[in-house]
Amino acid sequence: MSVRRLAAEQPESFSFTPELEAIAQKLIAKYPEGRQASAVVPLLWETQKAAGGWLPEPAIRAVAERLSMANIRVLEIATFYTMFNLEPVGKYFVQLCGTTPCMLRGAEAIKHVCEKKIGHERHVSADGTFSWLEVECLGACTNAPMVQINDDYYEDLTPENFEKLLDDLAAGRPVKVGPQNSRKGSEPEGGPRVLLDPALYAHDVKIGQEAAPADEAPTSGAPAPTSGE
Repeated sequence: MSVRRLAAEQPESFSFTPELEAIAQKLIAKYPEGRQASAVVPLLWETQKAAGGWLPEPAIRAVAERLSMANIRVLEIATFYTMFNLEPVGKYFVQLCGTTPCMLRGAEAIKHVCEKKIGHERHVSADGTFSWLEVECLGACTNAPMVQINDDYYEDLTPENFEKLLDDLAAGRPVKVGPQNSRKGSEPEGGPRVLLDPALYAHDVKIGQEAAPADEAPTSGAPAPTSGE
């Protein structure tokens, strides 16, 4: 596991907004009296959103105070889970999957687009629009290569459609979430026709043989009984 540290530059303070306080009250109310610490992960998540996509150290302390927890306990959680960003990110935070399936399907070319369009890893673009980070498996291996941008997945990427995706986001144009080709969900490209092939479900068919017609009963290979049996 990589070492995760707080950013060197930190804001002086962080305060709960009325909106964040209302969210905190709803989260804490889900747990029995005296168990408000159970809300720490969802409250850190909501605090990260309110802080602009990352968790400054004063925000971590504010969550600890709100939940009556020791600062170090909340810091341990914030630095353990990679869903919490410990440094500033862009308006669109690109998490590029670099695990084996994505790498075999062209993640390296997608990384080059990130470097070309955004800059080096962990760098926030000058206008604050983008930043990116290579991460481990995001669980969409069937549709590799893919990235997660904020809360959405973008899959079946090529350098061309990924560049267009970034340009559209920067320009405020609508974008398509999910596969960036004709695929629907995780189905085979072109639709699930292959899965409807009856031959796939003929258990007595050997590789290279055609399935027997449906109106022909399969034979087991055992001799047929005689009339005297």
